[in-house]
Amino acid sequence: MTNVLFLCTGNSARSILAEAILNHDGKGNFHAYSAGSQPAGAVNPWALRTLGALGYPADGYRSKSWSEFAAGPEFDLIFTVCDNAAAESCPVWPGKPISAQWGIPDPAAVQGDDEEKAQAFLDAFHALKRRIDRLIELPLGDLDQAALREELRRIGQEQEAAEQ
Repeated sequence: MTNVLFLCTGNSARSILAEAILNHDGKGNFHAYSAGSQPAGAVNPWALRTLGALGYPADGYRSKSWSEFAAGPEFDLIFTVCDNAAAESCPVWPGKPISAQWGIPDPAAVQGDDEEKAQAFLDAFHALKRRIDRLIELPLGDLDQAALREELRRIGQEQEAAEQ
């Protein structure tokens, strides 16, 4: 089982979406968690609506601080999914996790009507899903740490270019 932590500042949208996608699509091989450096205190309702509309579990998520994970579990992989969290000083994590930046535009920052907000969350979901699908396809057991780090970086960069 590969333990994965998705980090974002507020832990209310992108990191929650990523946690849900990986736990659903990587079931049996991955256990995903999410947290924030400054948790919002609640999950954005649009994140939960998006998950439910796309057939993913939308129950049991909460906005939480990364300090909850300082003592474990040990993570194999840690992804920052927002640029703010990538620039912050992260805690020292147990074990030797490999980290990568997979920045996604913040759907919660979109101003507009419900259709525009729904589209922003769908876009974030699909961007994360493309990256997570690539992660799931990687032969993790066959890659050394340097090769895995490079593959994870490449996934983030390829997808960023495709999304622009």
